[in-house]
Amino acid sequence: MQKHLKRAALAALSLTIASEAMADQWNVSLWGKRRAFTEHVEKLAELVSEKTNGEFTLNISYGGLSKNKENLDGISIGAFEMAQFCAGYHRDKNPSITVLELPFLGVTSLEQEIELSMAVYEHPAVVKDLARWDATLLMPSPLPQYNLVGVGDAPKTLADFEGLSVRATGGIGKAMETVGAVPTSMSASEVRQAMDSGIVKAVSFAPHAHMSFGTIENGKWWTTNLNPGTVNCPVVVNTLALESLSDDHRDALLSSVDEALDHYVSHYNGQTMEAWGPALEERGIEQVTFSDTEIASFKEAAAAPAAAAWIEENTKRGLPAQELYDMVTGKIAAAN
Repeated sequence: MQKHLKRAALAALSLTIASEAMADQWNVSLWGKRRAFTEHVEKLAELVSEKTNGEFTLNISYGGLSKNKENLDGISIGAFEMAQFCAGYHRDKNPSITVLELPFLGVTSLEQEIELSMAVYEHPAVVKDLARWDATLLMPSPLPQYNLVGVGDAPKTLADFEGLSVRATGGIGKAMETVGAVPTSMSASEVRQAMDSGIVKAVSFAPHAHMSFGTIENGKWWTTNLNPGTVNCPVVVNTLALESLSDDHRDALLSSVDEALDHYVSHYNGQTMEAWGPALEERGIEQVTFSDTEIASFKEAAAAPAAAAWIEENTKRGLPAQELYDMVTGKIAAAN
């Protein structure tokens, strides 16, 4: 009898050890709080857990693992297995994907932004660029065109941006320089304090971020149609961690990306944008719309010079910059 009990105990212990060996727990570094910008990661975690019966879990942390500007560094040393970051936060670390942040590219929808981003992410030069950080690009965080919320007198023409301090990263910052604004790059979590203290007078964000980070709480005006561009904020995974997954767990992760992105788009186009208009009206925020002539002049002044500078700079880095730019603009032209 005692032998049978020992055998049963050993069998149970072996089963427990085997189960633990099959389990995977990944830490995921995000920032801020759960919002439209992170819905695809939340959905991904849900899908992966469902597909693996809880054997593979994504533990999402909002700021508890790393600062947002250091997420790529954390991935590179294996401090966590998955993270989100924005290319414009550290252009020198990920120059290849900053092609997606050039001003006035002409992307018209989140769906198009996804298709374009995934095509760039799969380019061999981009894969090699991110491999320097032991990072594999998993999926984008598609965002609509950025516009400004500001304090003080509302600009009536583009000339009124002369000398205005603006939080604007990447290509959007370069575009704002062409109309005389003074761009400052800072993370989203720093923006409200900078706005309250007067460090910046206007902030460039997508609608969800204006709501999530409080710029509309003291903002007086919003530009409806400046549309200088957007930022590219991918979700990446540590390459070794990805390769170390079992085939089933890796498939559960990769096969969930499309559904997670579909959920994100549905949430953003629905819940987020439905709340945006009423949020502005409730606070009495003035909506500033520029003439077609001014927008055309803005685009002419900003787009071509920024693209030429980007191509020259990144060709010197050894990237096939012209090829990447032509691929992006060609896909946009074909879609539009």
